Amino acid sequence: MSDASVDGSREEHFRALHRDNYAGLLRFVERRVPASEAEDIVSMVFLTAWRRFEELPEDTRPWLFAVARKTMANQARGWLRRRALDVRLGSSEARELSDDSASTAARVDLERAWAGLRPADREVLALIAFDGLTAEQAAAVLGCRRSTFAMRLGRARQRLRSALEPADPATRSSFRPQTLKEQQSWTQA
Repeated sequence: MSDASVDGSREEHFRALHRDNYAGLLRFVERRVPASEAEDIVSMVFLTAWRRFEELPEDTRPWLFAVARKTMANQARGWLRRRALDVRLGSSEARELSDDSASTAARVDLERAWAGLRPADREVLALIAFDGLTAEQAAAVLGCRRSTFAMRLGRARQRLRSALEPADPATRSSFRPQTLKEQQSWTQA
C-alpha cells in the first residue's frame, strides 16, 4: 500500500472520529469552562488525537474525554486559578422545561442542590448523566478503576439525594404544593 493511500485512510478515519465525537466533547468542555475557551480546548484535544493517531485505543470516546480533562487542567493553571469548575445543568434542550410552578420549583431545587455539591461529586455525576459515558468509560476519564468510580458515583448520588431532601418536611409542604390537587387549589384561590 502506498503512503498516499495510508494517509488517505488515516485522514478518513480521523474525519469520522471528529464527526462522531465533536459535539459531545464540546458539550463536555462547555460545562466546565467559558464557551469562548471551549472550542480552543476541543481543537487541542483533536490535535493531540491527530498527533497520537497510531496510539488511539479502540474505544476512543473515553480517551478523548480524558485528554480534554487533562487539557482543561493544564489551561486552568495558565488562567491563574480561574473560578472552580461550574458544570452547567444540561444542554439547551434540558433548559426548555415547561413553565409550570412544580417543574420550576424542582429545577430551582436541583440547581441549588447541584451548586452545593463538591466539584468532584458534580464531575462524577456529569460524566454519567450529561455526557452519557458508561461507568467503565467514566473511570477511564478519571484515571481510576471501575469499582472506585462506582463507589464515588454512589456516594455522589447519595449526597445529591440528601441535598434535595428538605431539612424539615413540614416546612416544605407549607411553602409549595406537594400534589397536583394541592397545586390546582393554590392557583384557583
